[in-house]
Amino acid sequence: MHTISANELKTKGVSSIESALAQSAEAIISVRGQERYVVMNLDEYNRLRVCELESALYETRQQIAAGAFVEESVDEHLARLRTAAT
Repeated sequence: MHTISANELKTKGVSSIESALAQSAEAIISVRGQERYVVMNLDEYNRLRVCELESALYETRQQIAAGAFVEESVDEHLARLRTAAT
């Protein structure tokens, strides 16, 4: 994965990101020598979001199949949330 320094980003702007993403799907931005951020193109980000949502859906279906859910009214749900928050 390519690393872009904050100074390089400041001087070269978006072209430094474009150059890094031409070599790899993601690039790290470092600030004062510390890796702080990751950038990627929007298509890759959207692909990862879809994966994340599919994973959450799979996990939810597994919990439902195992009977790990609560069936309640809206008022009961809100009351349970209030109790859990205290």
